[in-house]
Amino acid sequence: MADLLVKPKGKHGKVHDITPQSAGWSYVGFTLYRLAPGESASEATGEREAILVLVEGRAELSAGGVSFGERGERMSVFERKPPHCLYVPNGSTWEAKATTELTLAVCTAPGSGGHEAGMIENIGFEERGKGTNTRYIHPIAMEDKDVADSLLVTEVFTPQGHWSSYPPHRHDEDNYPDMTYLEETYYHRLDPATGFGIQRVFTEDGSLDETMAVSDGDVVLVPKGHHPCGAPYGYQMYYLNVMAGPLRKWRFKNHPDHDWIAQRDAKA
Repeated sequence: MADLLVKPKGKHGKVHDITPQSAGWSYVGFTLYRLAPGESASEATGEREAILVLVEGRAELSAGGVSFGERGERMSVFERKPPHCLYVPNGSTWEAKATTELTLAVCTAPGSGGHEAGMIENIGFEERGKGTNTRYIHPIAMEDKDVADSLLVTEVFTPQGHWSSYPPHRHDEDNYPDMTYLEETYYHRLDPATGFGIQRVFTEDGSLDETMAVSDGDVVLVPKGHHPCGAPYGYQMYYLNVMAGPLRKWRFKNHPDHDWIAQRDAKA
């Protein structure tokens, strides 16, 4: 199994390049570019679909030879504005030319030609959880939106001193409707950037149990098991989730020792 904590390779250019081969799994890919104004990134999708997320900054976007103009609004993820996102099908190409400093995430998974290239519109803003389990969500491309063949993508903002992806839950069995098998990546950001967060990835049988201190810009791989994370007092946490598996549905089960928290909160 690949190391679960992936550090960025520098601060400029392609700083993350996670493939199914490097991760040791079958579905999810995650690439991150950090570009200066005037610089470009482009790729052919091959057999994979892609969702481009303008994490920070603005860029001129095109896919399959079609221009989608200059896009992007937020200069920092912690403005909590919905991101501008472009879907690109398999068998196509895309290009992003930075018009400001740009952080561009490229989320990929197997494509089947079921969707055309286009901007993902009407990204909402949701509050989830109670107390210090409260966090805020941009559901970019979850299953209620028919915008992709395989990909499920979302953003989460976790306030200082709060927990997220909590109570611990897993989605590592292909057993719909009880559970779906979904590989997952977490791209983490911290504010202030000098901070750290905590993420644990563990199975109920103890065969996998890793607790990691994540820094600004790190990626955590979740091949299986439960995967909660926490933000220490003084530092708020952002993460971008990419999930994919054999079925584009998100069905999970909470850890049996901690499910009582979700049950209690549901009755409150």
